[in-house]
Amino acid sequence: MDINERNIEKLIDIALKNKDIVVYYQPKYDAVTSRLCGAEALARWKLEDGSVLSPGCFIPLLEKNGLIIKLDWYMYGETCAFIRKLMDEGIEVVTISANFSRLHTFEGDAFIPRLCETADRLGIPHKYLEVEITESTFENLGTNIREFIADIRNAGFNVSIDDFGSGLSSLSFVKDVPANVLKIDKSLISGNCENEKERIVLESIFNFAHKLNFTTVAEGVETKEQLGFLRTCGCKVIQGYIFAKPMPQEEFENVCKKPHAKVYDEDILLTQPSATADELLMQAVFRAYPLVIFSNLSRNSFYMMAYSNFTTRSCPSAGVYTELIMHGASTMHPDDKELFISTFDIQSQKQRYENGEDTISVVTRQKGDDGIYRPVETTNYYVKNPSADDLLAITLSRPLGDA
Repeated sequence: MDINERNIEKLIDIALKNKDIVVYYQPKYDAVTSRLCGAEALARWKLEDGSVLSPGCFIPLLEKNGLIIKLDWYMYGETCAFIRKLMDEGIEVVTISANFSRLHTFEGDAFIPRLCETADRLGIPHKYLEVEITESTFENLGTNIREFIADIRNAGFNVSIDDFGSGLSSLSFVKDVPANVLKIDKSLISGNCENEKERIVLESIFNFAHKLNFTTVAEGVETKEQLGFLRTCGCKVIQGYIFAKPMPQEEFENVCKKPHAKVYDEDILLTQPSATADELLMQAVFRAYPLVIFSNLSRNSFYMMAYSNFTTRSCPSAGVYTELIMHGASTMHPDDKELFISTFDIQSQKQRYENGEDTISVVTRQKGDDGIYRPVETTNYYVKNPSADDLLAITLSRPLGDA
């Protein structure tokens, strides 16, 4: 069948009416347990001769002519009907994502009511549905997309940023977008993740994504080496041929009945828990030192991580280092304040470092949130920033018991 700009509108209307557009589902799996945790709904065009057209053969034409909106709502309706079928048959339901073109943002106030009406009519909890919006949508709409996504999330749906890394992503923009899923584009995962620069970029993306509380999904994962590296980065969800290709509804329904995929556990280095090496280290460090501070003494700044069992939780998490010292001194026993301030004075520390000291330690009495003073050992370890002439300090602090 010849599909072109002249006949696409007529052909797509016929195809939707006759349900020649069928939904394929590509499963998503937990990166560590290999358990089914979601899926993406993908369109396929079934022809009279039994052959199936991939999206690349018709999606670009539909986008160009604005007809993609018809297809998106059709796919969403079919997906909702399938979820209802799973619920009726008592089969465990996972979240299924449906793609929506950037053109839907021009539907204004009509988009979210229609999103809700379709799901509510079938009695489907909104948590089972995820709206996928491509990264390019952000570039076109700018700040308006934030309100658009916030409204979808407030209606109870998940929202994923699709194809992240395929375009000119603005990290300052992403941090403000209220989406809860970040899908890493397969273009960032080439070969077996052996390129050093590629690994650094991926590690950085997963690091900031997790700090912003995104659930991370890696697309296009095909090899054990890729899977192993993504696990070390703390990637949460895997979507790719290593686990499963897109499949017809009947086949995916069988997958839902047996939600475990093949477990790749040949090498312990490839099956680390769902955490980065840094996170694993911090888990161990926190057992002994529930307060860790990273400071740049040259730039008078700090970043703090306080674990739940530290004596006080009132410290700011980031800011000006000298202000942190004064805040810390305010919680000290009156007889220990001057000792604390003089020990951790920036100029004093710089001088001691220049004199060859690479660590300093002091014990002071600090008032906890319960009003009790307890001895606290605070140790600074000095390191040089390898890429700048800055003096960094890593502070490890731990309570020693009751005073």
